Amino acid sequence: MKQISLICDRAGRLDAVASPLADVTRSRMEKLIREGQVEVNGNTETKPSRSVEIGDSVRVLLPDPAPTHLEAQEIPLNILYQDKDLAVVYKPSGMTVHPGAGTPDGTMANALLCALDGVSHVGGVERPGIVHRIDKDTSGLLLVAKNDRTHLALSEQIGAHTVDRAYLALCYGHFSQEEGEIEGPIGRSPSDRKKMAIVAGGKPALTRYRVLEQYDKCALVKCVLSTGRTHQIRVHMTSRGHPLLGDPVYGPKKPIYDVEGGQLLHAFMIGFTHPGTGERMRFEAPPEERFIKWVCKLRGGREKSADIPGMNMVSAESSIKV
Repeated sequence: MKQISLICDRAGRLDAVASPLADVTRSRMEKLIREGQVEVNGNTETKPSRSVEIGDSVRVLLPDPAPTHLEAQEIPLNILYQDKDLAVVYKPSGMTVHPGAGTPDGTMANALLCALDGVSHVGGVERPGIVHRIDKDTSGLLLVAKNDRTHLALSEQIGAHTVDRAYLALCYGHFSQEEGEIEGPIGRSPSDRKKMAIVAGGKPALTRYRVLEQYDKCALVKCVLSTGRTHQIRVHMTSRGHPLLGDPVYGPKKPIYDVEGGQLLHAFMIGFTHPGTGERMRFEAPPEERFIKWVCKLRGGREKSADIPGMNMVSAESSIKV
């Protein structure tokens, strides 16, 4: 248990005054106060709205991170950026983000414990540093928090929809419009609990898209998330008659193309405000070779990519943009 003693430098609400002095987010401080981990002038305080004055003594007890039983594994990991607070990593398709049923190890979480010099514990024992996730068969950029303060701050940005996330997708069909929006609440499918669907009472979801290249029977599409629901792009595009190539869950029962390795979906861009510096940061990385090969195949063998975001035909390491 770590103890932090501080003297209030201004008057106001306890949570608002103490959080910057203790170097934790206000939501984290509010939680600590409600849990009885904060004392004011020697007395335990459980109301975040409690008024404090200049000169009041505050003691904050920060519980030790819960011991992790997740094994750190030396798995090759492509780290595009790292500082003392966060990291941006490239997840290959086929890798699960965190352990679950049928996947006890070999996940991104196992790799992070070994590769980074610290991870947050806000997400629980099995989700060290995991601020958000992408599907197993989707490749692309993941934002990782290295301490609890950063994790909470980034989670607040995601909740406020101020984190920019863009994907490249190969979708079936001919698009009648070059760009548009798909809006529909997403929840569990009433007919199949293993699938998500647009359902009444689901969580609001909005996907913006732009067709980058139209082929004979499918298209290369850029999708921008305004929300981040489970399987959002896959569900929304399917709802418009444009399921993703290789999607084993939402794709057609008799697909035109035999795509191995799951849906051809790549999280190529992420942008956010650094909680520590206030700097707006943006990262881009191209898709994997299998995605690029399918683009070339659909183009009829042409190998050049002209002004397509994230399609530089180079390695993820060398294409990073900040």
